[in-house]
Order: sequence, then structure tokens, then C-alpha cells
Amino acid sequence: MTIRPVSRLPLLAGVVLAAGLAVAGCASTPTGPGPRELEQPGAREDGGFRIPFIGGDEAADAATERVDGIGVNSLLWRASLDTIGFMPLDTTDPFGGVITTEWYNDPQVFNERFRVSVFIVDTRLRADAVTVSVNRQTLSANGWLNAEVNPDTELAIENAILSRARELRLATLPN
Repeated sequence: MTIRPVSRLPLLAGVVLAAGLAVAGCASTPTGPGPRELEQPGAREDGGFRIPFIGGDEAADAATERVDGIGVNSLLWRASLDTIGFMPLDTTDPFGGVITTEWYNDPQVFNERFRVSVFIVDTRLRADAVTVSVNRQTLSANGWLNAEVNPDTELAIENAILSRARELRLATLPN
């Protein structure tokens, strides 16, 4: 009894036929607009893109629109700068949502200084979208030493930022 090798020709022909049918199915004429012709919500003429406000309120959507160069909620960004604007700024990252001040000395208290960092973590105007961190140092004979910060200080700054953001939002809504 002799063993005949199995011909792979029918198998190869089946694979080629299936691939040809699959490719032919993809080449059919599209019935709708192409992917670049689709209207994308939030698309802008300058090529940028904004994330719409969830909730369907057009006025609120317009109020939370990203501004060119800002990757976070523009109301929270402006409110943060307004709130801590009396302190000299060290770094600002509008894409990452980070604002850090330099050390600030209150003119009336010479032996104490503060540094504030604001983190905007959401594109929506929400209470949990902003976090504040405060560092405090006191002057001693050995120089500046880290000191404890009252826990209410960070919360008070967060609340001031949120209040200012609400004011800015109300100012942008139609009468």
C-alpha cells in the first residue's frame, strides 16, 4: 500500500476564493458619507475638538467649552487664576490642569510663607474637579521649616474657586 501525499491545491484555492470574496464585499459602493464627511459633535473649524457638556443644555455646553490652548474646564481654570492671582505664579500647565505658585509671604506676617498648587482633574464644572494643596513654612533660626497647614485652608480655597467658577458660568448664560 502506497501513501499518496495530500494535495494542498484545493485548500489553497479555497482560501484564495474566501479572501477574494471578503475583499470584493469591502469594495462595494458606500451608501453614506465617508468618515471625514461625517459631522462630528464638538468639531471646530480650526481643527480643535471640544468635549461637550453632558446634560444637553446648550448654554451650559457653551459655558464649559475648552478655550484654545486649555485642556481642562476653562471656567475652573479662570476661577483658579482669579482666586490665587494675588500670589506670584511659578508654573501653569493648561493641558494638565496644574497651577503652582511661588512661595508667598503675607506682608503683615514676615515669618510665614505659603505655596499653593491647584489641580483641575475634569473637563466638567463639578465640585470634585478641583483639588488644592497648600504648603506652609515658618522662619526659624535654622531657616525655613515645613509647618502644618490647617486642613480647612485647602477646602476654603477649593470653595472659593468653585464659587468664582459659578459666577463666571452665570455671566456667560443668556439672560
